Amino acid sequence: MRILIANDDGYLAPGIAALVQACQGLGEIDVIAPEQNASGTSNSLTLGRPLSVHEAHSGPQKGFKYVTGTPSDSVHIALTGLMPHRPDLVLSGINQGANMGDDTLYSGTVAAAMEGFLFGVPAIAFSQVEKGWAHLDEAAAVVRKVVESVLPLIVPGQRMAAPWLLNVNIPNRADAAQLPWATTRLGRRHASEPMIRQLSPRGEPIYWIGPPGDAREAGEGTDFHAVANGQISITPLQTDLTDHARMGDWAQRLGTRRP
Repeated sequence: MRILIANDDGYLAPGIAALVQACQGLGEIDVIAPEQNASGTSNSLTLGRPLSVHEAHSGPQKGFKYVTGTPSDSVHIALTGLMPHRPDLVLSGINQGANMGDDTLYSGTVAAAMEGFLFGVPAIAFSQVEKGWAHLDEAAAVVRKVVESVLPLIVPGQRMAAPWLLNVNIPNRADAAQLPWATTRLGRRHASEPMIRQLSPRGEPIYWIGPPGDAREAGEGTDFHAVANGQISITPLQTDLTDHARMGDWAQRLGTRRP
């Protein structure tokens, strides 16, 4: 079993070290992650400049490779020539903060896992619901259980005809490893809070993206509902953004043939 691990908080983040530790003994592990925090970069690839790859030679990150780019860059170059072998599983995280509802579209953590999925490799994104790394060891114990539960679905060295992508959100709790699991769908958020205006030290206006809004759709069955009720949310994801329900309406409106 070969496991590729990435994240979006950067290779020095405690979460990726915890993820690597959680997977010890499950297979051969490669770590290829961004050099710096790349949260909110979604599925972006760096096309306007070359990328550099370095390797850490000391500390808890010894052996980790880090890339001067995005989470998607890290997994993309790993799968297109940097690694001498194809991984059987791609893992991303453990992220500092939730990736639920609409946030998954912005998430670099989910994007790193999705990049593996796009290349036909099953993948899982892991996040803690709150920032601050509280109870990270417990989150790592959850990771271990989730990964062990999916390993029987994978035949090492064999390309999967239908790979899968899971998004896992873990409450920051001392009893996280004992919490029940819930298979969920993505909820929805209200629009982001207003941007924040400030002045730079030179007196020039600068702007910060506002914090995310509150959950708008958080009913039973959603990821928001699960974590609010002390459950670990596991959401199967896909990349098909087609609005299938309104294909017929648009075909009629535009006078086109529906495929």
